[in-house]
Amino acid sequence: MTFQPPSPRIKMEARELTLRYGTKVAINKVSIAIPERQVTALIGPSGCGKSTFLRSLNRMNDLITSSNHTGTILLDGASIHDSHMDVVDLRRRVGMVFQKSNPFPKSIFENVAYGLRVGGMKDRAELSTRVEKSLRSAALWDEVKDRLDESALGLSGGQQQRLCIARALAVEPEVLLMDEPASALDPIATAKIEELIHELKATYTIAIVTHNMQQAARVSDRTAFFYMGELVECGPTEQIFTNPREKRTEDYVTGKFG
Repeated sequence: MTFQPPSPRIKMEARELTLRYGTKVAINKVSIAIPERQVTALIGPSGCGKSTFLRSLNRMNDLITSSNHTGTILLDGASIHDSHMDVVDLRRRVGMVFQKSNPFPKSIFENVAYGLRVGGMKDRAELSTRVEKSLRSAALWDEVKDRLDESALGLSGGQQQRLCIARALAVEPEVLLMDEPASALDPIATAKIEELIHELKATYTIAIVTHNMQQAARVSDRTAFFYMGELVECGPTEQIFTNPREKRTEDYVTGKFG
């Protein structure tokens, strides 16, 4: 009898999620499970709905007045649109790192401490401990530990992106959403981000949007292929890239279109 490892617990799940901007359907009836402590990559051509889907997972689309949705998104089995769900708390639990690094025009220390201060943490020693822990988690501590009072805007692009990851980690989220976190970076900085993602999944559930097929193949456990607002196929990354069930998936991953 072959040993089957236990199936990972489902951390987040979308069921029949449709999201519109006004009357325009951005994603249509998407159902997908995001397993705990794994990396789920969302791939597909530009405008296919993958970033819209990612932003629905912590209700960032709520900030767009014309957006409306049907269907359900669950976090630990509870609907994130439930009237009891505090959106601020949701965004603490489900953190976000954007395509373009967006450090605040503050010191490196204050960038990482920002969310903690907003959450009411005042004790300097406690802040210092958490800032160091977050910078270590983002593989940035050794590069910045002697310049924490300097402006974050003086860091390189790759360092700024890792700083934004540290800022997201400081509030101790459970899920980390990454929207093309390495698309603006050079190959060396990209490799550092990919290595970091690999390390972070021991602690966090990660969903990443990427245009880079090789990156999806390198960093993810599962891959979901979006096309024209629909989820075409989702499965173990190796299967999606070597033996997809759908012709459209095969055409996309082999570069026949997209």
